[in-house]
Amino acid sequence: MIIQPDLRGRHLLTLNDLSDREFLQLINLAQRLKEKKKEQPRGSEQLLRGKNIALVFEKASTRTRCAATAAAFDEGGHVEYLGKEDIHLGKKESVPDTARVLGRMFDGILFRGFAHATVSALADYAGVPVWNGLTDDAHPTQILADLLTVKQTFESLEGLTVVYVGDGRNNVCNSLMLGCAKAGVNFVNCCPPQLAPAKKHVKQVMQIAEKNRGTITVSQNVDDAVRGANVVYTDVWVSMGEEAVMDERIRLLKPYQVNMSMMQRTGNLESDRVIFLHCLPAFHNHDTVYTSECGALEVTDDVFEAPFSKVFDQAENRLHTIKAMMVATLGES
Repeated sequence: MIIQPDLRGRHLLTLNDLSDREFLQLINLAQRLKEKKKEQPRGSEQLLRGKNIALVFEKASTRTRCAATAAAFDEGGHVEYLGKEDIHLGKKESVPDTARVLGRMFDGILFRGFAHATVSALADYAGVPVWNGLTDDAHPTQILADLLTVKQTFESLEGLTVVYVGDGRNNVCNSLMLGCAKAGVNFVNCCPPQLAPAKKHVKQVMQIAEKNRGTITVSQNVDDAVRGANVVYTDVWVSMGEEAVMDERIRLLKPYQVNMSMMQRTGNLESDRVIFLHCLPAFHNHDTVYTSECGALEVTDDVFEAPFSKVFDQAENRLHTIKAMMVATLGES
């Protein structure tokens, strides 16, 4: 029998919705559910049997959509995908009205979109658990998968250092900084000053980290930042909706590209004590519209395809952590 944190009826809009203990419990639950998936056939103990889940997506998705669908199916649940052309969300019908309709028909709602106010309104009015699959402000389900990947690689999170290199104030970086603070992991945000995180957010996260015997550092110096890193993490330089600033971002972030030289500078490559992570999609070769002319962007192909790259373990773990979130909030304890 799987013992889970009791989050029944709760929302997950940001990682601040979880206590530090609940956050770590959710990662542990995801690890146990991952083991269960390998060991037991479907149907042996379905923890979401009879549950109906709405996937409300304003943004295109590979990992979040597929992970949520497979996660619910594994545990006997059903999902309904509702893209921006499928419902009237925020157009002919207000978000509160849509939330009240969906809440009468579904047991939980996963939202992936732009404004954080939208997922907050869904949570205020739906009357069922609402989970944030990504907004402009936060990406909590991604960070659960990130730290599960780190924990499985190193067996423990204690004493590790995660270095994020790139756009230091985007939704992934801000959520990762918070997740590391809650887990007691040392975190370094390495970015140009123009893309530094908000000072208020850094101050709040530092207080959480100190309580858990972790540290938070913001640095512009790549050499200093990556020295001693156990995890080097990056994300795309331009998020959806920011394509107009592509040239400026390339200029700012080219010195922060993750390449083999940077991985060597960690000092942990030869001892197999460093991994590379990326939340994907990644522009690492000549196969995408952005990289066809200028080559790799945030990470070079040799790093992305290296044995120490755990990006596809990380992608798979989206399934197990989203499943844990669904089970903890909807399943029977």
